Amino acid sequence: MDDKIIRLQKILDDSRYTVALCGSGMMEECGFIGVKKQDKAYDIEQKYGYCSEELYTSAFYNARPELFFTFYRNEMLNFPPELTASSPAMAELEKNGHLHCVITSNIYDIPYRGGCKNVISLHGTIYQNQCPRCKKMYPLEYIKNSSRTVPLCEKCNIPVRPLVSLFGEMVDSQRMTKTTQEIAKADALLLLGTSLDSEVFSHYIKYFTGRWLVIIHHEKHYKDSNASMVILDHPKNVLPLLH
Repeated sequence: MDDKIIRLQKILDDSRYTVALCGSGMMEECGFIGVKKQDKAYDIEQKYGYCSEELYTSAFYNARPELFFTFYRNEMLNFPPELTASSPAMAELEKNGHLHCVITSNIYDIPYRGGCKNVISLHGTIYQNQCPRCKKMYPLEYIKNSSRTVPLCEKCNIPVRPLVSLFGEMVDSQRMTKTTQEIAKADALLLLGTSLDSEVFSHYIKYFTGRWLVIIHHEKHYKDSNASMVILDHPKNVLPLLH
């Protein structure tokens, strides 16, 4: 491991522009279980009578807002992932000029909460909620603590919309464009808690034409051989060793 850390530090030192992609493994190292995981998905279907792929959709938000928000509060908001050592370590790398952009697939603002400044949250964030009609913004606390089952806009009296990408929805085009631009100008691309075959990131990785592609993920993948360097470990055990 020591040799790989030295080599990775040299890559970061030599890179003019470094971008990190943070995948589901970053959530797993927090102990967070996603709603698509088999056991969790089974429990959800038993509890609500629908699978998560049905509940966490705009169709359900529009047609069954009561059940949508019950599910959303209970399963997505009440037990958010705790920060690990990864996020403060990325913030320190950013501060030292060794990390220039963080792109994350999670909706919990983990890199930003850890101190990173230049963050793209591809799928939006639970901390932004908006009235679809008047565009008034509402904080997370309004969604969590509303006295009504469905949090309504105070002006329009219609359901407030969490600004997250629900299953089946297109990612915001501006965030997609910004993501491809950041990856295209990177000398070094760090895949943290994800792989080259990522359902979320594989489309974007093809825009990378830089020098170093580094994977830090605890699970081995058959496409790992295409990377410049692979460290099989959780990012929380690796990133704090860099500076």
